[in-house]
Amino acid sequence: MRIDEKREPNAMTSTADYTDKIPNNVDLHEDRRLQRALESWQPNFLNWWESMGPTLPTEDVYLRTAVNVGREGWAHFGHVAMKDYRWGIFLSERDREREIGFGQHKGEPAWQAVPGEHRADLMRLIVVQGDTEPASVEQQRILGETAPSIYDLRNLFQVNVEEGRHLWAMVYLLHAYFGREGREEAEQLLKRNSGDLDSPRILGAFNEATTDWLQFFMFTYFTDRDGKYQLGTLKESAFDPLARTCEFMLKEEAHHMFVGTTGVQRIVERTAELMKRHDTEDVLPRGGIPLAIIQRYLNFQFSVSMDLFGSEQSTNAGSYFTSGLKGRWQETRRKDDHVLLGQERQMNTVIDGRIAQRTVPLLNALNLDLRDEYVADCNNGVRRWNQALEDAGLDQRLTLPHEGFNRRVGTFAGHHISPQGEVLDGATWEQQAAQWLPSPEDRAAVASLMVPEYEYGAFAGWIAPPQTGINDQPVEFDYVHLREEALA
Repeated sequence: MRIDEKREPNAMTSTADYTDKIPNNVDLHEDRRLQRALESWQPNFLNWWESMGPTLPTEDVYLRTAVNVGREGWAHFGHVAMKDYRWGIFLSERDREREIGFGQHKGEPAWQAVPGEHRADLMRLIVVQGDTEPASVEQQRILGETAPSIYDLRNLFQVNVEEGRHLWAMVYLLHAYFGREGREEAEQLLKRNSGDLDSPRILGAFNEATTDWLQFFMFTYFTDRDGKYQLGTLKESAFDPLARTCEFMLKEEAHHMFVGTTGVQRIVERTAELMKRHDTEDVLPRGGIPLAIIQRYLNFQFSVSMDLFGSEQSTNAGSYFTSGLKGRWQETRRKDDHVLLGQERQMNTVIDGRIAQRTVPLLNALNLDLRDEYVADCNNGVRRWNQALEDAGLDQRLTLPHEGFNRRVGTFAGHHISPQGEVLDGATWEQQAAQWLPSPEDRAAVASLMVPEYEYGAFAGWIAPPQTGINDQPVEFDYVHLREEALA
């Protein structure tokens, strides 16, 4: 195995030095060339943040800032101006005895440098992951102008700054391990923009407009959950710096999914309350979001997030596994040989106008394996939301659509599948799609409810308050201090 970009592993400390221009726990000061390169990238990042980040003017925000990679006390909470937020570089502590846990190199020491034969694939994986981080900030940049509460506004901004830090995490790897090409790719991460016709983000879901807070909560539930599973596969990587980077990113990613889970639940709780009070499903005139619209938003965000896993059958995914670049979700807990040669599994596909199963090599179906884990996890949240409906004494339930519904990637692309899994012809799909996906009228109806509520402890009428505040603070805490022009 040939090794390029040879680097000695940093004598990493667990705590960042916040006197550094770029807070880090990778002893950046010991590599002056790398430090200068990242410091030259930093102004471009700050310019991007000012031009493409949140638009609502704020004085400061009660934010969580990572300061340590240990299990306890890894973050500090406090009010900080977002432009002064200390985006840093964090890798989890290195296990010097770590071995590769899967593929053809199983049992060998984890790589501390980039193997030359895997250089292009590793860089591509890092670039794609890095591209998603600023994309979501761009998608969500105007949401502060219609925030349903100061509590929710703070959570939005927390998600935004952490997506920015996750961009830094990938940029560090590009600069540190991939030389001039890595530096060029890091520049491109700031030049692509979500939805830009000439220079869009790499993955389709990150070019969709986030039109309102219902979609934001669906995004943080479904699309950030895809991010959790993608990071989980990279956490297993034989390339140890990438594995350690993703392990720490998963700590922060958990909050993003919490925002989505509880956000949708609070909308469902408020909708259920209005349905009971007024004995009607049409809660829009009463200031609520109807369950039918919530279901259509769910259908859309779930389906576009499913596409992020790629094709069900992928020789690239099998090659990444065999080479040691990406493992499976919770690889070490799997009860098999972690090599998978000759193993098979079943997958659904469309055969003769109906959905049927066929047997495929497991190595070629690792995207499907990961997606199965994701779908099971998504179902947990849907059960939680349905519990709110049950607690309200209502019979209606939310459901995940069929895996083939509204797909643009993989075996179901080019087919019309109903949410119940029925294969339809094109004409039938066109007649019924408005029942299953949010229409312009749906989005306009939701947008009509998006009136900002900036009074501490108050909430818009379409969402219920949370049970508790952030970091043991009360719900009515002054999480965000707005500038006067934001209140005008």
